[in-house]
Amino acid sequence: MLTREKILSDYRLACESRQASLLGRRDVMGGRAKFGIFGDGKEVAQIAAARAFKRGDFRSGYYRDQTFVAALGELQWTEFFAQLYAHADVEHDPNTAGRSMNGHFATRWLDEQGLWRTQTDSYNSVCDIAPTAGQIPRSLGLAYASKLYRHNPHLQHMDGFSRRGNEVTFATIGDASTSQGMFWETMNAAGVLQVPLLVSVWDDGYGISVPVEYQTTKASISKALAGFQRDSDDKGFDILTAKGWDYVGLLETYQRAARTCREEHVPVLVHVQEVTQPQGHSSSGSHERYKSKERLAWEAEHDCNRQFRGWILANGYATDEELEQIEKEALQVIKKARTDAWNAFQQSMQPDIEEAADLIQQASRHHAKAPVLMAIREELRKAAPLLHRNATMAVKKVLRVLRGEHTPARTALVNWLARTSAENTDRFSSHLYSQSPESPMRVQGIAPEYTDDSPMVDGYLLMQHYFDNLFGRDPRVVAMGEDVGHIGDVNQGFAGLQEKYGELRITDTGIRETTIIGQGIGLAMRGLRPITEIQYFDYIFYALATLTDDLATLLYRTKGGQKAPLIVRTRGHRLEGIWHSGSPMGAMLNSLRGMHVLVPRNMTQAAGFYNTLIKSDDPALVVECLNGYRLKERLPQNLDTFCVPLGVPETLRPGTDVTVVTYGSMCRIVLDAAAQLEEFGISIEVIDVQSLLPFDVTGQIVESIRKTNRVVFADEDFPGGATAYMMQQVVEGQQAYRYLDSAPRTLSAKAHRPPYGSDGDYYSKPSAEDVVDIVYEIMQEAEPNRFPALY
Repeated sequence: MLTREKILSDYRLACESRQASLLGRRDVMGGRAKFGIFGDGKEVAQIAAARAFKRGDFRSGYYRDQTFVAALGELQWTEFFAQLYAHADVEHDPNTAGRSMNGHFATRWLDEQGLWRTQTDSYNSVCDIAPTAGQIPRSLGLAYASKLYRHNPHLQHMDGFSRRGNEVTFATIGDASTSQGMFWETMNAAGVLQVPLLVSVWDDGYGISVPVEYQTTKASISKALAGFQRDSDDKGFDILTAKGWDYVGLLETYQRAARTCREEHVPVLVHVQEVTQPQGHSSSGSHERYKSKERLAWEAEHDCNRQFRGWILANGYATDEELEQIEKEALQVIKKARTDAWNAFQQSMQPDIEEAADLIQQASRHHAKAPVLMAIREELRKAAPLLHRNATMAVKKVLRVLRGEHTPARTALVNWLARTSAENTDRFSSHLYSQSPESPMRVQGIAPEYTDDSPMVDGYLLMQHYFDNLFGRDPRVVAMGEDVGHIGDVNQGFAGLQEKYGELRITDTGIRETTIIGQGIGLAMRGLRPITEIQYFDYIFYALATLTDDLATLLYRTKGGQKAPLIVRTRGHRLEGIWHSGSPMGAMLNSLRGMHVLVPRNMTQAAGFYNTLIKSDDPALVVECLNGYRLKERLPQNLDTFCVPLGVPETLRPGTDVTVVTYGSMCRIVLDAAAQLEEFGISIEVIDVQSLLPFDVTGQIVESIRKTNRVVFADEDFPGGATAYMMQQVVEGQQAYRYLDSAPRTLSAKAHRPPYGSDGDYYSKPSAEDVVDIVYEIMQEAEPNRFPALY
């Protein structure tokens, strides 16, 4: 029910948000902030959406949602400006601790230890990301979680995450970003799954300078999607439209849309048309460059705040003088918030800067280079704005001047640098991985146990046994992907389990890797333990943007405020042909920092990794060996409890002459080569790294090299990929160069993808013969008389 009090409260918020945008842009232009992107022109629509939002709901939005979040009471204007200034303090910017540029909002779901808080009492915002449409795939999973919580009675005890599936996910996106494939894939999947997803499209007619006519068929996303509209015969979703300046129409539209989502679990698209963007796209440029005078005049007339004001006056809810007073007060509120945020930001730097200046002054007393030192101090004192880096740069300059000296003043500066370096590591580099009690790095290894009666089974049967046990003991676990349900995945790891545990637990999906991952991310954010399957490793590139931009960065970009412990299961290495036999580990290592990348050599090791991951709270990619499903393995007695620790290599064969470091399917090839090399009297030590992220936290590899003094890094990736990474970790990181008598070598696949056929595989990827050759070459160089040339 609309009341004068509610209407004027909404108008006050719209005015405050507009002033925040205007003053925020001014701060960027004045040099206080690096960049700004704001939500001006969307105030009224976002207020209307927020009025339909309930505790326990989720917003999966983008960087223009400031009014939406403020309307929920989840954003103070001082926090808005703190983020704009990159204030690296959770107390001042609880969203991202200054790590994301402005307009990126996040509810802190985790307590100080990194453990879950209750979500049902919060107005939940998933931390926004800047890549266009990148927020949309995870929104599918957030909404799908409501479906699982509603229909799976075994989850009803998880009342800290859901009230029996009554939560709606509000996704927001600009109209130009709907051109992205992520958006279309998500909308299609939402219609198939029938989940409570409410997608708002803010349509201002442009994507930066490109008008909607170049972006969208029929120049209208609601018209383009008309075929998705549900009717009495077919499922789909509802499509509603509203004008961005129509306060009453927007309120009615969002109440209707949220009711449909919440009660019926039917997706709804709200196309908010005739939205304006008073300051243009961002602080990087002016929209006067590409908008006509007529368009600019139309935007000024249809500005939502101006239209809202006129409606209030026309309907007698306030006088012009009353609205002027609200507008003046709104400006003062934002000015004060801006000043308070800036002062707090600058004051946070002062102790370190003042201490550094004092220490430099002390060091300059009676020093021959006092003028140089005092000049550095003066430069620090005059630096504006105050930044942590100014003090660090000054102290390092001074220490260079004082090099070789052993004085109390220099020691004090060195101590200052060590202390502030640790503090700045926490400010800017912490929480790439879990620091909670549930970190996988805290899970202790438990060895598999066998008896004389332990049967030998095919690898795929071992996985069936494992997943059957896992699903039976943990109702939070769900699996989804192409062909995982009815046929039990293409390699039969889930065979028969959908029939046993139901479609809600083990679910077939369409061919849509991006939203398979998005589905898993959203579920993991809501307390479930999803295993999402990318059928073959090569297909991961379809989902790589979502993995790298959203999942891998989540814990880091919220400084420990949000997590999504998703397990991504795939299979790779030696299959057949250009698009089915890849091992793109280098691409994963460079893209997925923030996730663990695990490369088990067989299904027993894979099961041990899954046990470790289920106990813990980091996301991970597990790459099973495609050619291992039909190989025989002994079935452990403790399949449900044994754990493979992360970052701990295993020595598969001891040796004395050369260390060969490898993983995955290459382990069998290297072991074959080891037997052949033994005929020459060459003894190689074979080490399976088991996990690439993390990598050998024990230093086991360097200890092997201390013994052999020679090393080869071998895998099936492209040259310069994971072999180069392993070499850097060992030779540089573990300082193995100290113990090498021969140049370290890498053995990888060819620079092209493997052609089809057995010969294509053999001549493109390392074989046992290649391992023999490279090891023999190393030994020949060391002892040419003992090892004459082979070819």
